Amino acid sequence: MSRPLVQVYTVKADKLEGAEHVPLPPVFKSPIRLDVVHYVHLRMNKNRRQAHAVSDRAGEQTSGESWGTGRAVARIPRVSGGGTGRSGQGAFGNMCRGGRMFAPTKIWRRWHVKINTAQRRYAVASALAASALPALLMSRGHRIDQVPEVPLVVANEAIDTITKTSKAVALLKALNAYDDVEKVKDSHHVRAGKGKMRNRRYVQRRGPLIVYKSKSDTIVRAFRNIPGVELTHVNNMSLLDLAPGGHLGRFIVWTKDAFLALAPLFGSYSTPSSLKKGFHLPRPLMTNADVGRLINSDEIQSVVRPAIKARRNFSLKKNPLKNFGVLVRLNPYAQVQRRKQLLFEAARAKKKAEILELRRKKALPKPTAAQLKLKKVKSAAKKALPAYLKTPAAPANL
Repeated sequence: MSRPLVQVYTVKADKLEGAEHVPLPPVFKSPIRLDVVHYVHLRMNKNRRQAHAVSDRAGEQTSGESWGTGRAVARIPRVSGGGTGRSGQGAFGNMCRGGRMFAPTKIWRRWHVKINTAQRRYAVASALAASALPALLMSRGHRIDQVPEVPLVVANEAIDTITKTSKAVALLKALNAYDDVEKVKDSHHVRAGKGKMRNRRYVQRRGPLIVYKSKSDTIVRAFRNIPGVELTHVNNMSLLDLAPGGHLGRFIVWTKDAFLALAPLFGSYSTPSSLKKGFHLPRPLMTNADVGRLINSDEIQSVVRPAIKARRNFSLKKNPLKNFGVLVRLNPYAQVQRRKQLLFEAARAKKKAEILELRRKKALPKPTAAQLKLKKVKSAAKKALPAYLKTPAAPANL
Protein backbone atom coordinates (compact mmCIF):
# COMPACT_ATOMS: atom_id res chain seq x y z
CA MET A 1 0.00 0.00 0.00
CA SER A 2 1.28 3.41 -0.87
CA ARG A 3 -1.68 5.53 0.20
CA PRO A 4 -0.35 8.02 2.78
CA LEU A 5 -3.63 9.32 4.24
CA VAL A 6 -6.90 7.80 5.46
CA GLN A 7 -10.11 9.79 5.87
CA VAL A 8 -11.87 9.95 9.22
CA TYR A 9 -15.67 9.79 8.98
CA THR A 10 -18.32 11.17 11.27
CA VAL A 11 -22.10 10.97 11.27
CA LYS A 12 -24.30 14.05 11.38
CA ALA A 13 -28.08 13.76 11.09
CA ASP A 14 -27.70 10.10 10.08
CA LYS A 15 -25.49 11.14 7.15
CA LEU A 16 -21.89 10.16 6.62
CA GLU A 17 -19.39 13.01 6.32
CA GLY A 18 -15.64 13.17 5.99
CA ALA A 19 -14.13 15.01 8.92
CA GLU A 20 -10.34 14.99 8.40
CA HIS A 21 -7.41 12.92 7.19
CA VAL A 22 -4.93 10.99 9.31
CA PRO A 23 -1.67 9.31 8.22
CA LEU A 24 -1.74 5.61 7.51
CA PRO A 25 0.19 3.68 10.21
CA PRO A 26 3.23 1.83 8.81
CA VAL A 27 1.94 -1.50 10.18
CA PHE A 28 -0.48 -1.66 7.24
CA LYS A 29 2.52 -2.00 4.92
CA SER A 30 3.71 -5.18 6.62
CA PRO A 31 4.15 -8.29 4.46
CA ILE A 32 1.14 -10.59 4.50
CA ARG A 33 2.44 -14.00 5.57
CA LEU A 34 -0.33 -16.56 5.46
CA ASP A 35 1.96 -19.32 6.70
CA VAL A 36 2.93 -17.38 9.83
CA VAL A 37 -0.71 -16.54 10.54
CA HIS A 38 -1.78 -20.18 10.24
CA TYR A 39 1.08 -21.36 12.43
CA VAL A 40 0.38 -18.88 15.23
CA HIS A 41 -3.40 -19.20 15.02
CA LEU A 42 -3.23 -22.98 15.44
CA ARG A 43 -1.20 -22.65 18.62
CA MET A 44 -3.28 -19.84 20.05
CA ASN A 45 -6.37 -21.97 19.54
CA LYS A 46 -4.71 -24.78 21.49
CA ASN A 47 -4.13 -22.42 24.39
CA ARG A 48 -7.88 -21.84 24.69
CA ARG A 49 -8.62 -25.49 25.38
CA GLN A 50 -9.88 -26.71 28.74
CA ALA A 51 -8.54 -29.96 30.14
CA HIS A 52 -10.95 -32.88 29.93
CA ALA A 53 -10.76 -36.61 30.54
CA VAL A 54 -12.95 -39.65 30.97
CA SER A 55 -13.58 -41.21 34.36
CA ASP A 56 -10.85 -43.45 35.72
CA ARG A 57 -13.44 -46.19 36.36
CA ALA A 58 -15.34 -45.90 33.10
CA GLY A 59 -15.78 -49.30 31.43
CA GLU A 60 -14.25 -51.28 34.29
CA GLN A 61 -17.09 -51.30 36.81
CA THR A 62 -18.04 -54.93 36.32
CA SER A 63 -17.08 -58.29 37.77
CA GLY A 64 -15.40 -59.70 34.73
CA GLU A 65 -12.95 -62.60 34.71
CA SER A 66 -11.41 -64.57 31.89
CA TRP A 67 -12.64 -68.13 31.35
CA GLY A 68 -9.13 -69.18 30.47
CA THR A 69 -8.16 -71.60 27.72
CA GLY A 70 -9.79 -74.81 26.64
CA ARG A 71 -13.33 -73.52 26.14
CA ALA A 72 -13.01 -72.45 22.50
CA VAL A 73 -13.59 -68.78 23.32
CA ALA A 74 -11.32 -65.77 23.50
CA ARG A 75 -9.49 -65.04 26.74
CA ILE A 76 -11.07 -61.60 27.15
CA PRO A 77 -12.58 -61.05 30.63
CA ARG A 78 -16.27 -61.96 30.68
CA VAL A 79 -19.08 -60.83 32.97
CA SER A 80 -19.83 -63.45 35.62
CA GLY A 81 -23.24 -64.57 36.79
CA GLY A 82 -26.23 -65.91 34.91
CA GLY A 83 -29.89 -65.40 34.19
CA THR A 84 -29.32 -62.36 31.99
CA GLY A 85 -27.97 -61.57 28.53
CA ARG A 86 -25.16 -59.59 30.10
CA SER A 87 -23.55 -62.62 31.66
CA GLY A 88 -20.81 -64.07 29.55
CA GLN A 89 -20.33 -60.91 27.52
CA GLY A 90 -16.83 -59.51 27.05
CA ALA A 91 -15.80 -56.72 29.41
CA PHE A 92 -13.00 -54.23 30.11
CA GLY A 93 -11.42 -54.32 26.63
CA ASN A 94 -11.76 -51.43 24.25
CA MET A 95 -13.22 -53.79 21.63
CA CYS A 96 -16.05 -54.84 23.97
CA ARG A 97 -19.46 -53.26 24.31
CA GLY A 98 -19.47 -51.18 27.49
CA GLY A 99 -15.71 -51.51 27.91
CA ARG A 100 -13.15 -48.80 28.50
CA MET A 101 -11.62 -46.75 25.69
CA PHE A 102 -8.09 -47.37 24.47
CA ALA A 103 -5.58 -45.04 26.16
CA PRO A 104 -8.15 -43.08 28.22
CA THR A 105 -7.66 -39.31 28.10
CA LYS A 106 -5.99 -37.70 31.10
CA ILE A 107 -6.15 -34.14 32.37
CA TRP A 108 -2.36 -33.96 32.54
CA ARG A 109 -2.04 -34.03 28.80
CA ARG A 110 0.05 -31.14 27.42
CA TRP A 111 -2.84 -28.93 26.36
CA HIS A 112 -1.00 -25.65 25.97
CA VAL A 113 1.94 -24.81 23.75
CA LYS A 114 4.42 -21.98 23.77
CA ILE A 115 4.39 -19.37 21.00
CA ASN A 116 7.36 -17.31 19.99
CA THR A 117 6.59 -13.68 20.85
CA ALA A 118 8.16 -12.37 17.65
CA GLN A 119 6.07 -14.78 15.58
CA ARG A 120 2.89 -13.76 17.35
CA ARG A 121 3.60 -10.07 16.72
CA TYR A 122 4.47 -10.82 13.09
CA ALA A 123 1.14 -12.61 12.65
CA VAL A 124 -0.82 -9.70 14.16
CA ALA A 125 0.98 -7.24 11.87
CA SER A 126 0.14 -9.41 8.84
CA ALA A 127 -3.50 -9.64 9.89
CA LEU A 128 -3.71 -5.86 10.25
CA ALA A 129 -2.14 -5.36 6.83
CA ALA A 130 -4.63 -7.81 5.29
CA SER A 131 -7.54 -5.94 6.88
CA ALA A 132 -6.74 -2.93 4.66
CA LEU A 133 -7.19 -4.82 1.38
CA PRO A 134 -10.82 -4.84 0.16
CA ALA A 135 -10.22 -7.89 -2.04
CA LEU A 136 -9.23 -10.03 0.95
CA LEU A 137 -12.20 -8.76 2.98
CA MET A 138 -14.64 -9.60 0.23
CA SER A 139 -13.05 -13.00 -0.41
CA ARG A 140 -13.51 -13.78 3.28
CA GLY A 141 -17.22 -13.04 2.91
CA HIS A 142 -17.64 -9.55 4.36
CA ARG A 143 -20.26 -7.30 2.74
CA ILE A 144 -18.33 -4.09 2.17
CA ASP A 145 -19.68 -3.08 -1.24
CA GLN A 146 -21.09 0.20 0.07
CA VAL A 147 -18.42 0.95 2.70
CA PRO A 148 -16.77 4.26 1.78
CA GLU A 149 -13.19 3.26 2.56
CA VAL A 150 -11.03 0.47 3.94
CA PRO A 151 -9.62 0.76 6.57
CA LEU A 152 -12.73 2.46 7.96
CA VAL A 153 -11.91 5.09 10.61
CA VAL A 154 -14.67 6.80 12.61
CA ALA A 155 -14.34 9.97 14.67
CA ASN A 156 -14.19 9.49 18.43
CA GLU A 157 -17.21 11.62 19.21
CA ALA A 158 -19.32 9.64 16.72
CA ILE A 159 -18.75 6.30 18.42
CA ASP A 160 -17.50 6.80 21.99
CA THR A 161 -20.65 8.62 23.07
CA ILE A 162 -23.01 5.83 22.01
CA THR A 163 -24.75 4.17 24.95
CA LYS A 164 -27.78 2.53 23.31
CA THR A 165 -27.88 -0.39 20.91
CA SER A 166 -30.35 1.47 18.69
CA LYS A 167 -27.78 4.26 18.25
CA ALA A 168 -25.10 1.68 17.49
CA VAL A 169 -27.27 0.13 14.77
CA ALA A 170 -27.94 3.59 13.33
CA LEU A 171 -24.19 4.26 13.20
CA LEU A 172 -23.48 0.99 11.37
CA LYS A 173 -26.25 1.77 8.88
CA ALA A 174 -24.81 5.25 8.30
CA LEU A 175 -21.39 3.67 7.67
CA ASN A 176 -23.02 1.20 5.24
CA ALA A 177 -21.58 -1.58 7.39
CA TYR A 178 -24.91 -3.02 8.50
CA ASP A 179 -25.05 -5.30 5.45
CA ASP A 180 -22.36 -7.36 7.14
CA VAL A 181 -24.57 -7.67 10.23
CA GLU A 182 -27.49 -8.81 8.07
CA LYS A 183 -25.21 -11.48 6.62
CA VAL A 184 -24.52 -12.71 10.16
CA LYS A 185 -28.24 -12.85 10.99
CA ASP A 186 -28.96 -14.89 7.87
CA SER A 187 -26.19 -17.35 8.68
CA HIS A 188 -27.47 -18.22 12.18
CA HIS A 189 -28.37 -21.93 12.14
CA VAL A 190 -28.21 -25.11 14.20
CA ARG A 191 -24.87 -26.85 14.15
CA ALA A 192 -24.61 -30.21 12.39
CA GLY A 193 -23.26 -32.97 14.61
CA LYS A 194 -22.98 -33.73 18.30
CA GLY A 195 -21.80 -30.24 19.16
CA LYS A 196 -25.42 -29.14 19.49
CA MET A 197 -25.63 -31.40 22.57
CA ARG A 198 -22.52 -29.84 24.10
CA ASN A 199 -23.54 -26.22 24.69
CA ARG A 200 -22.59 -25.05 21.20
CA ARG A 201 -25.87 -25.57 19.42
CA TYR A 202 -25.85 -22.56 17.10
CA VAL A 203 -23.21 -21.27 14.69
CA GLN A 204 -23.01 -18.05 12.72
CA ARG A 205 -20.53 -16.03 10.66
CA ARG A 206 -18.35 -13.20 11.93
CA GLY A 207 -19.31 -9.57 11.46
CA PRO A 208 -17.39 -6.30 11.90
CA LEU A 209 -14.70 -5.94 14.55
CA ILE A 210 -14.71 -2.60 16.35
CA VAL A 211 -11.34 -1.52 17.76
CA TYR A 212 -11.48 1.29 20.31
CA LYS A 213 -9.19 2.99 22.82
CA SER A 214 -11.68 4.55 25.23
CA LYS A 215 -11.42 3.53 28.86
CA SER A 216 -15.18 3.62 29.27
CA ASP A 217 -17.19 0.45 28.70
CA THR A 218 -20.26 2.23 27.33
CA ILE A 219 -19.23 1.43 23.77
CA VAL A 220 -18.97 -2.24 24.67
CA ARG A 221 -22.44 -2.31 26.20
CA ALA A 222 -23.87 -0.53 23.16
CA PHE A 223 -22.49 -2.90 20.53
CA ARG A 224 -22.28 -6.26 22.30
CA ASN A 225 -25.89 -7.26 21.60
CA ILE A 226 -25.63 -6.86 17.81
CA PRO A 227 -25.15 -10.27 16.12
CA GLY A 228 -21.65 -10.85 14.82
CA VAL A 229 -20.21 -7.54 16.05
CA GLU A 230 -17.16 -7.94 18.29
CA LEU A 231 -15.15 -5.34 20.17
CA THR A 232 -11.57 -5.27 21.34
CA HIS A 233 -9.24 -2.70 22.86
CA VAL A 234 -6.37 -1.59 20.66
CA ASN A 235 -3.87 -2.74 23.28
CA ASN A 236 -5.47 -6.20 23.51
CA MET A 237 -5.80 -7.13 19.86
CA SER A 238 -5.61 -10.88 19.37
CA LEU A 239 -4.97 -12.85 16.22
CA LEU A 240 -8.08 -14.91 17.05
CA ASP A 241 -10.14 -11.75 16.46
CA LEU A 242 -8.12 -10.28 13.60
CA ALA A 243 -8.01 -13.53 11.60
CA PRO A 244 -10.79 -15.88 12.80
CA GLY A 245 -10.14 -19.44 11.74
CA GLY A 246 -6.71 -18.42 10.50
CA HIS A 247 -8.31 -16.63 7.50
CA LEU A 248 -7.01 -13.16 6.73
CA GLY A 249 -9.24 -10.22 5.88
CA ARG A 250 -11.35 -9.23 8.92
CA PHE A 251 -13.55 -6.16 8.46
CA ILE A 252 -12.44 -3.68 11.16
CA VAL A 253 -14.03 -0.40 12.19
CA TRP A 254 -11.46 1.82 13.92
CA THR A 255 -11.95 4.74 16.20
CA LYS A 256 -9.63 7.62 15.47
CA ASP A 257 -7.69 7.25 18.74
CA ALA A 258 -7.22 3.51 18.21
CA PHE A 259 -6.08 4.04 14.63
CA LEU A 260 -3.49 6.63 15.65
CA ALA A 261 -2.31 4.36 18.48
CA LEU A 262 -1.05 1.80 15.97
CA ALA A 263 2.00 3.89 15.07
CA PRO A 264 3.61 3.88 18.56
CA LEU A 265 2.32 0.36 19.20
CA PHE A 266 4.03 -1.26 16.20
CA GLY A 267 6.56 1.40 15.23
CA SER A 268 7.76 1.97 11.70
CA TYR A 269 10.61 0.89 9.44
CA SER A 270 12.81 3.66 10.80
CA THR A 271 11.89 3.58 14.50
CA PRO A 272 11.14 0.58 16.70
CA SER A 273 7.98 0.20 18.73
CA SER A 274 7.84 2.25 21.89
CA LEU A 275 5.46 -0.18 23.62
CA LYS A 276 6.77 -3.56 22.46
CA LYS A 277 10.33 -4.04 23.63
CA GLY A 278 12.73 -4.85 20.80
CA PHE A 279 10.03 -5.09 18.15
CA HIS A 280 10.67 -3.83 14.62
CA LEU A 281 8.14 -4.01 11.85
CA PRO A 282 8.71 -7.05 9.61
CA ARG A 283 10.30 -5.92 6.40
CA PRO A 284 9.15 -7.50 3.11
CA LEU A 285 11.90 -9.34 1.27
CA MET A 286 10.44 -8.38 -2.11
CA THR A 287 9.17 -4.97 -3.17
CA ASN A 288 6.75 -6.67 -5.55
CA ALA A 289 5.63 -10.10 -4.36
CA ASP A 290 3.71 -10.89 -7.55
CA VAL A 291 6.21 -13.46 -8.87
CA GLY A 292 4.12 -14.30 -11.91
CA ARG A 293 3.99 -10.69 -12.98
CA LEU A 294 7.74 -10.34 -12.49
CA ILE A 295 8.61 -13.40 -14.54
CA ASN A 296 6.30 -12.44 -17.39
CA SER A 297 7.48 -8.83 -17.51
CA ASP A 298 9.17 -7.56 -20.67
CA GLU A 299 12.39 -6.74 -18.81
CA ILE A 300 12.93 -10.33 -17.69
CA GLN A 301 11.52 -12.08 -20.75
CA SER A 302 13.87 -10.09 -22.98
CA VAL A 303 17.00 -11.55 -21.37
CA VAL A 304 16.00 -15.09 -20.44
CA ARG A 305 16.61 -18.00 -22.78
CA PRO A 306 13.60 -19.33 -24.69
CA ALA A 307 11.82 -22.30 -23.25
CA ILE A 308 13.38 -25.61 -24.21
CA LYS A 309 10.93 -28.10 -25.56
CA ALA A 310 11.30 -31.30 -23.64
CA ARG A 311 12.53 -34.16 -25.74
CA ARG A 312 10.86 -37.47 -25.37
CA ASN A 313 13.44 -40.02 -24.44
CA PHE A 314 11.22 -42.88 -25.47
CA SER A 315 9.31 -43.86 -28.60
CA LEU A 316 5.89 -45.32 -28.86
CA LYS A 317 5.84 -49.04 -29.61
CA LYS A 318 4.59 -49.67 -33.16
CA ASN A 319 3.38 -52.94 -34.62
CA PRO A 320 5.76 -54.14 -37.39
CA LEU A 321 2.91 -56.15 -38.92
CA LYS A 322 1.02 -52.91 -39.55
CA ASN A 323 3.84 -50.39 -39.90
CA PHE A 324 6.12 -51.19 -42.85
CA GLY A 325 8.85 -48.78 -41.73
CA VAL A 326 9.26 -50.60 -38.41
CA LEU A 327 9.25 -53.93 -40.24
CA VAL A 328 12.10 -52.79 -42.50
CA ARG A 329 14.16 -51.75 -39.45
CA LEU A 330 13.68 -55.22 -37.99
CA ASN A 331 14.08 -57.11 -41.30
CA PRO A 332 15.80 -55.15 -44.12
CA TYR A 333 15.04 -57.97 -46.58
CA ALA A 334 11.31 -57.26 -46.18
CA GLN A 335 11.71 -54.35 -48.62
CA VAL A 336 13.02 -56.71 -51.32
CA GLN A 337 10.21 -59.16 -50.65
CA ARG A 338 7.62 -56.42 -50.91
CA ARG A 339 9.11 -55.19 -54.22
CA LYS A 340 9.03 -58.74 -55.67
CA GLN A 341 5.44 -59.17 -54.57
CA LEU A 342 4.35 -55.90 -56.16
CA LEU A 343 6.06 -56.78 -59.44
CA PHE A 344 4.50 -60.23 -59.42
CA GLU A 345 1.04 -58.85 -58.75
CA ALA A 346 1.48 -56.31 -61.56
CA ALA A 347 2.55 -59.06 -64.02
CA ARG A 348 -0.34 -61.28 -63.00
CA ALA A 349 -2.83 -58.47 -63.39
CA LYS A 350 -1.40 -57.74 -66.86
CA LYS A 351 -1.60 -61.39 -67.92
CA LYS A 352 -5.16 -61.65 -66.61
CA ALA A 353 -6.16 -58.60 -68.60
CA GLU A 354 -4.64 -60.15 -71.76
CA ILE A 355 -6.53 -63.40 -71.22
CA LEU A 356 -9.81 -61.56 -70.69
CA GLU A 357 -9.20 -59.58 -73.87
CA LEU A 358 -8.61 -62.78 -75.88
CA ARG A 359 -11.76 -64.34 -74.46
CA ARG A 360 -13.72 -61.26 -75.35
CA LYS A 361 -12.50 -61.64 -78.94
CA LYS A 362 -13.22 -65.39 -78.70
CA ALA A 363 -9.67 -66.13 -79.69
CA LEU A 364 -9.05 -68.25 -76.58
CA PRO A 365 -11.31 -71.17 -75.70
CA LYS A 366 -12.92 -71.26 -72.30
CA PRO A 367 -11.25 -73.50 -69.70
CA THR A 368 -12.80 -76.93 -69.28
CA ALA A 369 -14.26 -78.29 -66.05
CA ALA A 370 -11.13 -80.34 -65.44
CA GLN A 371 -8.92 -77.28 -65.80
CA LEU A 372 -11.09 -75.28 -63.38
CA LYS A 373 -10.98 -78.14 -60.88
CA LEU A 374 -7.20 -78.36 -61.16
CA LYS A 375 -6.89 -74.63 -60.66
CA LYS A 376 -9.08 -74.84 -57.57
CA VAL A 377 -6.92 -77.62 -56.09
CA LYS A 378 -3.74 -75.64 -56.71
CA SER A 379 -5.22 -72.56 -55.03
CA ALA A 380 -6.21 -74.59 -51.94
CA ALA A 381 -2.76 -76.16 -51.75
CA LYS A 382 -1.14 -72.77 -52.03
CA LYS A 383 -3.23 -71.44 -49.13
CA ALA A 384 -2.21 -74.39 -46.98
CA LEU A 385 1.50 -73.62 -47.41
CA PRO A 386 3.43 -72.06 -44.47
CA ALA A 387 3.90 -68.32 -44.50
CA TYR A 388 7.61 -68.48 -45.36
CA LEU A 389 6.83 -70.49 -48.50
CA LYS A 390 4.12 -68.21 -49.79
CA THR A 391 6.45 -65.50 -51.12
CA PRO A 392 6.01 -65.60 -54.87
CA ALA A 393 8.97 -65.64 -57.18
CA ALA A 394 9.45 -62.89 -59.72
CA PRO A 395 8.18 -63.67 -63.23
CA ALA A 396 10.77 -64.90 -65.69
CA ASN A 397 10.16 -62.15 -68.17
CA LEU A 398 10.79 -59.48 -65.49
